[in-house]
Amino acid sequence: MQPGIPGFFLVPKLRLCLSRTPFMQFCHAPADQSIIETDPAFFANRTQDTDGISRLGPMKQTPIHDRFNPEVLAIMPKNLSRVVEVGCSSGALAKAYLEQTPACEYIGIELDPGYAEVARASCTRVLVGDIEEMDERTFSSLFPANCWVFADVLEHLYDPWAVLRRLRGSLSPGASVVACIPNAQHWSFQARLNCGILRYEDEGLFDRTHIRWFTKTTIGELFQSSGFRIIEGCERVFEEPFRDGVLAGIKALAEATGADVQQAVHNAKPLQWVIRATPA
Repeated sequence: MQPGIPGFFLVPKLRLCLSRTPFMQFCHAPADQSIIETDPAFFANRTQDTDGISRLGPMKQTPIHDRFNPEVLAIMPKNLSRVVEVGCSSGALAKAYLEQTPACEYIGIELDPGYAEVARASCTRVLVGDIEEMDERTFSSLFPANCWVFADVLEHLYDPWAVLRRLRGSLSPGASVVACIPNAQHWSFQARLNCGILRYEDEGLFDRTHIRWFTKTTIGELFQSSGFRIIEGCERVFEEPFRDGVLAGIKALAEATGADVQQAVHNAKPLQWVIRATPA
C-alpha cells in the first residue's frame, strides 16, 4: 500500500481512441523541421535577449476546452456551500457541479484572463491570478471553503508542496482537496524515454506547460508531506493500442531491477490519478 493512500484505486476502464500508427514508428518520427522553419507564428513568438540569442517568448497555457473530468466530479462531495477550483479553464466542471448543487458558491481561479471571461458564464465568480503569487488578503477571502479542486493543475505549479501547505493551514475540519494528476509512470511515458524521444505537446501527458511530474508513490508523498491524508481515489485507465507490448517490456525491466513486477505493470496503465484528501 502506498504512503497516505488507502485502498488505491478501483474504477471501470474507459475508452479512448488513439492513433493507429505503430508506436515505435511514432517514437522515432522526426520533428517536422519544415513547420518550425516556415511557420510565421513560430518566429512571432520569439524574443531577443541582451546577449543576442533568440529565444521563445512566453509559453501559452493549455488550450481551453469545454470538457470536464467525470471522475473528478464523482469524487467531489455533494451539497457543499463553497467550492474553489484552481485552474477552472472554461468553467465546464463548475457548470456540471452546479447542475447537481445549484445553491453552491463556486469560485474559479484562472491564470488566463481570456479563459476567466469564458468561465464567468458557469462559475459564481472568477478570480484572475496565479495561486502561487496570490496575496494573503485575497487568499484568506476564499475561506471557509468545503472543497478545493486541482484538476490537472498541481503539475503546472513550481512548488505544489508550498501551495498545499499554505492551503492546509487555513482549511477547516471536514474540508477536502480533490486533485487529478497525470501519471509519469504511464507506459507511453516510459516507452518514449526508452527510445529517447520525449517531445512536448499542446496538451495531455506531455503538455509543454507541465513543470512537475508525479507517480502514484510520489503523489502520496506530496500530500502526506504537506499535511494531508488521502482518503479515496481512483485511476483513469483507457483502452489504448500498443500498451500490451510495452507492458511486457516494463515487466522485464521490473524483473531486472528487482522491483515489484505486479505493481510496476499495474501502475503503468493509468493515464491519471484522481484523489481526495483531508487535513491529517
